Amino acid sequence: MFEKVHDYYKRLVPGMSVAEWKALESKLTLQQLTKGSLLIRQGEVSRSVSFINKGLVRIYYLSDGKEINTGFIAENEYVSSYSSFLTRQPSAENIDALEDCELINLSFESMQELYLSHPIYERFGRKIAEMLYIMVSSHTTLLLTLSPEERYQTMLLQQPYLLQRVPQYMIASFIGITPEHLSRIRKKMSSK
Repeated sequence: MFEKVHDYYKRLVPGMSVAEWKALESKLTLQQLTKGSLLIRQGEVSRSVSFINKGLVRIYYLSDGKEINTGFIAENEYVSSYSSFLTRQPSAENIDALEDCELINLSFESMQELYLSHPIYERFGRKIAEMLYIMVSSHTTLLLTLSPEERYQTMLLQQPYLLQRVPQYMIASFIGITPEHLSRIRKKMSSK
């Protein structure tokens, strides 16, 4: 049940001992999240970080009743309203399941215990924070510096599976355009 998350840790922080893995494994919990369910709702405090063992989630904000999609996270990656998780403050974002998901959760309290008892997890926490920062920074750069066509092409290169798993209107929101504009881009690309 924890094989994928174990492999993830071994890749990110090589040299993990059996005792260090067992300490982590004892703190992990399994959660099933059905399609359409919220992992975190805007205004709630994020209580855990979640490794996606199976499924796909999206991160989005509500602005004047409109959904603004900022990320899609699939199998073998971590997801959290990380700012809320770290600060213990209400989340500004929502995270919902686009498919039935199996999540492996680590609570804030358990993470703090691991930091104190096993220094390797401080290194792991730093690497996760660095990866999340790069993800957010890359998306911001993408929106500010690339044309809509380039943003779509970049998404196709980095996350091609989204085309089969995510509704087009969500993809349009993610790259900062209307669904109609996305249709024009796709039509133009298919005619080349």
